Amino acid sequence: MDNKKLGIILIVIGLMLAVTIQMIKVKEDNITNKVISEKGSCFLEDGTCLHEDRSLMFYVSGWIISAVIISLSIYLIFFEKSQKAIISTLEKQKQVQNEEEKFSILLKGLNEEEKKVLKAVKEQDGITQQTLRFRTGLHKSKLSIVLDGLEKKDLIARKLKGKTKEIFLRFKL
Repeated sequence: MDNKKLGIILIVIGLMLAVTIQMIKVKEDNITNKVISEKGSCFLEDGTCLHEDRSLMFYVSGWIISAVIISLSIYLIFFEKSQKAIISTLEKQKQVQNEEEKFSILLKGLNEEEKKVLKAVKEQDGITQQTLRFRTGLHKSKLSIVLDGLEKKDLIARKLKGKTKEIFLRFKL
């Protein structure tokens, strides 16, 4: 049974308990008022007062139990939504972590220049060669050689855009 259904059932139980306690209190008040109107006093023959005889603890504990049940049920109804959000967030984090692990494994087979270039392209897919040159600190010719090597390894793709080229990752992690 899911939390929402359980919460609704508990709300019904809590409300029924509260109504039952209130009905018992009203019935007892009616009996007390009837005895007072017949005798003209709230004292019985043995000297006890009808108001003292009432079990205040019964009502207080009943109302507290009812409030706890209703509070728990409200928590269960709304907890399901937050639980789904937490699970969704955890799954996204796990996916990102898996992608990062795959990327780090991929980087292990590359030299330092190739690693720099691939990291920069991953950060900004579709980066221009000019921007990539500034980000990596590689000379124009060295960058071109590194990009050729990565293209031959089928890790990147270059597309012409005006007078420059944009670099994209060929794989999705």
